[in-house]
Amino acid sequence: MGPSLEDEAAFLSEQRAAEAAEAPPSVAAGSTVDEKGELPPLEDLVQRVPASTRGLIDELFRAKFTTVRRVPKSALKS
Repeated sequence: MGPSLEDEAAFLSEQRAAEAAEAPPSVAAGSTVDEKGELPPLEDLVQRVPASTRGLIDELFRAKFTTVRRVPKSALKS
């Protein structure tokens, strides 16, 4: 069985509260970027993403090297 409806509702409300606390003021205010103007610096955009989300993205999409293998030249495209 899973959690009850009350447990799930309590969990979701806690999650929303935690996300709202992590969001920088510029994101919470609903700032928009002018489509015809200059783009903000990349570092400013990165700072808009909550730290927990950046960590998860880094964990999921970073290449992880686990082994090193010798590949014969015949296996490579010419």
